[in-house]
Amino acid sequence: MHSIGIDIGGTKIAGAVVTEEGEIVTEDRMPTPAGDSEAIVDAVVAMIERLAVGNDIAAAGVAAPGFIDTTQSIVYYTPNISWRNEPLRQRLLDRLDLSITIDNDANAAGWAEFRFGAGRFATDMTMLTIGTGVGGAIVTQDRLFRGGYGAGAELGHMRVVPDGLPCGCGARGCIEQYGSGRALLRMANELADLGGIGLGLAALRQETGTLRGEDVASLIVGGDPGALQALRQLGHWLGQACASLSAVLDPQLFVIGGGVAVAGDLLLDPIRESFLSHLPARGFHPEPEFTIAQLVNDAGVVGAADLARLHHESR
Repeated sequence: MHSIGIDIGGTKIAGAVVTEEGEIVTEDRMPTPAGDSEAIVDAVVAMIERLAVGNDIAAAGVAAPGFIDTTQSIVYYTPNISWRNEPLRQRLLDRLDLSITIDNDANAAGWAEFRFGAGRFATDMTMLTIGTGVGGAIVTQDRLFRGGYGAGAELGHMRVVPDGLPCGCGARGCIEQYGSGRALLRMANELADLGGIGLGLAALRQETGTLRGEDVASLIVGGDPGALQALRQLGHWLGQACASLSAVLDPQLFVIGGGVAVAGDLLLDPIRESFLSHLPARGFHPEPEFTIAQLVNDAGVVGAADLARLHHESR
């Protein structure tokens, strides 16, 4: 039996019909009607109805950014949509004749990697998604970790620098301010200001007026020393964070996803190096592996669909 996965993003809503093996049968997408929470609900309902036509569907899962309660029903808070204690699951159940679940988007992506991607041979996996911010998902003993109130695994808001840079969450020193795509861009601009190793960055900024994420990515691919140094700085902070996470979670595997992860070993190598230098009691127990996520842009819809199917089957 197939299930439907919906991934609500800041700029687009993606949807897909997914098999039990995690394969996409058909997909759909549309721009997110940002700023209009009612229109988003309407769009999700319409997308599920379109995808269900001609398919044997029993369940649909919706992945959204923000805090979701343990019953996978209530959106406590989401940053770019005006949902506060929003009973999203019930609102969808009122309009759709399907089993519905709601989950955090990073949890859904991490579950997809665990079930069908880079983590499919592990029982304990931690995923860090390195995009504009830093997202995360934790799987322990084959189960997705959500915490006591459903808001667990917000790994981007683990503090790595006491009284460090201010974060959008209201705290200071979160790994999101040191290990995200936004942080990489800031580090690249700082190196451009210093000159020296950042001469390539400085020249490009002078040419374009400002450095953009795609500019830094292009310089990394081209082997520019300044861009690679910024990437190594990013990897240093992420490795330090992974060492702390490993002391608590003891995962077999760290999966690195998100847009910055396309750098592959150029990112993984400094993460591993920093991880080992900060790992408590190094050498006295097995060490986790590090790898790049495999499902990329499909992870959210695949994970949401699979979680919905498993929830439906367990009732």
